[in-house]
Amino acid sequence: MKKKIAILLSLLLALGGLAQAQRTPQELYEGKFEPPEFPSDLDWINVENPLTLGGLAGKIVILDFWTYGCVNCLHVIPVLEKVEEKYAEEVVVIGVHSAKFDNEGNTENLRQIVQRYGIHHPVVNDHEFDIWRSFGARAWPTVVIIDPRGYGVILQSGEIPFEAFDNYLTGMIEYYDNEYESLIDRTPLELALEGAGDPGTPLLYPGKVLADSAGDRLFIADSSHNRIVVVDRATNAVIDIIGTSARGFADGSFDDANFDKPQGMAIDGDLLYIADVNNHAIRAADLAAREVITVAGNGIMGRSRIEFGRSVDNPLGVSLRSPWDVELDDTGRLHIAMAGTHQLYIYEPDTNRLYASVGNGREANLNNVSLANAELAQPSGLYYAGEGKLYFADSESSTIRLADFENDQVTVVSGTTANNLFDFGDVDGELGANRLQHALGVDGGPTGEIYVADTYNSRIKLIPAGETNTQTLFGLGGAGGYADGGAELAEFDEPGGLSYADGILYVADTNNHVIREIQLEAGIVDTLEISNPEALVIDPEALTIVGGNLSADTIIELELQLLAPGVGALELQLALQEDYKINPLIDSLLELSSDDGWNERIIVTGTDLSLPFDFGDGKGKLNADLTLYYCREGEEALCFIETATWVIPYNASGEGEKSAVTLYREVVAPEL
Repeated sequence: MKKKIAILLSLLLALGGLAQAQRTPQELYEGKFEPPEFPSDLDWINVENPLTLGGLAGKIVILDFWTYGCVNCLHVIPVLEKVEEKYAEEVVVIGVHSAKFDNEGNTENLRQIVQRYGIHHPVVNDHEFDIWRSFGARAWPTVVIIDPRGYGVILQSGEIPFEAFDNYLTGMIEYYDNEYESLIDRTPLELALEGAGDPGTPLLYPGKVLADSAGDRLFIADSSHNRIVVVDRATNAVIDIIGTSARGFADGSFDDANFDKPQGMAIDGDLLYIADVNNHAIRAADLAAREVITVAGNGIMGRSRIEFGRSVDNPLGVSLRSPWDVELDDTGRLHIAMAGTHQLYIYEPDTNRLYASVGNGREANLNNVSLANAELAQPSGLYYAGEGKLYFADSESSTIRLADFENDQVTVVSGTTANNLFDFGDVDGELGANRLQHALGVDGGPTGEIYVADTYNSRIKLIPAGETNTQTLFGLGGAGGYADGGAELAEFDEPGGLSYADGILYVADTNNHVIREIQLEAGIVDTLEISNPEALVIDPEALTIVGGNLSADTIIELELQLLAPGVGALELQLALQEDYKINPLIDSLLELSSDDGWNERIIVTGTDLSLPFDFGDGKGKLNADLTLYYCREGEEALCFIETATWVIPYNASGEGEKSAVTLYREVVAPEL
């Protein structure tokens, strides 16, 4: 097998045209390795039935080997989304999920991630690494491209930019269209998308939570709704919402600003700093003026890191990489967990400077060294304890670590002390013996205790003040669950963040879509019940913009349709602009009625709809009223509305030859 894999063309896509120019088109686009078939006993997501490589003959197949706790893998998702959009007919993307952590190998946990990140291609749970080994993958992420003949042509590890995919796929499609006429199968693959659906709660995958004791407020990163929710801690009432809920990158008023998967927050009076992960930016919300501005990041994912010792004087011009949490210290500096570069950064509001403060950027678990020489692994949570001591949840090393700025040293306080990113588990006990699993959150109490969101173990853990052991506080572990009560009952499901205030530990219970309250003195876990949940309902109709169609006519009267009598078809054809789709958050309707009193309502889910219709024998008239909600890809919470009415007179007789009536509408969005 290894010899067969070795003959795969390992094309360095980042070199683009230069690498291609060194090979003939046949060498570039025709593979030599006949890949093994997928095992038949694996779980699949987003398709009704398991796929086979044999059944994908004629397609260009992209296999994306990933694991969902890996930030570099998450960076690939939006790139592949662009590939799927541009090459929807020719290319099939398959996510091969080969889990690093035990918790990631659970199919239901993987299903949650597919929903959380809006993955719209098939995903197979390769939890035993069968597909991984058969293709010779060695790192996350790894991409394999299989040509339309069914042969592997590329095996490439690491993040690959869209431009490289675009350059290569365009050439491959042109080559096969010219050299192998009709070989490429352009029939769309039938999917059964999971979709996030309605979790039955006002929140959707909340990632972090911040309790503001001074202002008696609670800030919730409602991450998959792309907004920040502000709650009055005394009444549990929503008092404000920051962001439209539409995925995007825009400053402005709270009612106009956009975010993309926001996570950690830090409060300074009425100024709320926000780690806007997928926009690769740090945002600041003025709670009094209700305005959002960007203070660092240009909205583009960076390809490099800031070297330790170098500062940036124009933070708005920097391309950051997945900032996951923020924390203020007692000097007013904002610490940033820069998960994508495996470093900690500092932003100084007073001087507008940005610089690396911990880590050389190499992904590892190297401790007992200086801040500059430390090696981190996807830091995702921060807690400043004073006196220059910054605790951080280093998720990929499954540790809680301490950056001591006064003594210039990084150490481990919980989790493995070995420089090993695969040394994880669910073990309480002394430092050196205890183990965590992909911990994402850390915070502290008033007397020096440290609280940990041990995310993949679905537990909340405690490091007592002055001690070096870690112990489970709440959560039954395993695959997680949802239950309130005491320590023997309470369950969580991948909690991502926590925040202490006034004897209460607030927990962002991510996969349960809720915020939990741990009453520490009483030893009880409750679910935060928002007193006015209606304030959090996203109303697509309220976000709908009318107009934009090139034709101002909304009533279309067709000429008399001469039809063959009997059962025929009524066909609806909608032409949407590129990058637009029918909005899944609200039902688009086609309402039919006839002059003899018959009527029916049909939900429109696609751009082509064919309905069997009995035109009977003789003359008649049919009315069709369309109400269409549509949006740009990825901006489902901001939709446009299109209305049209067709009046269809017909005569079904022996003189008619056709048996179908086609209703066509070109849909053009308004300019914003």
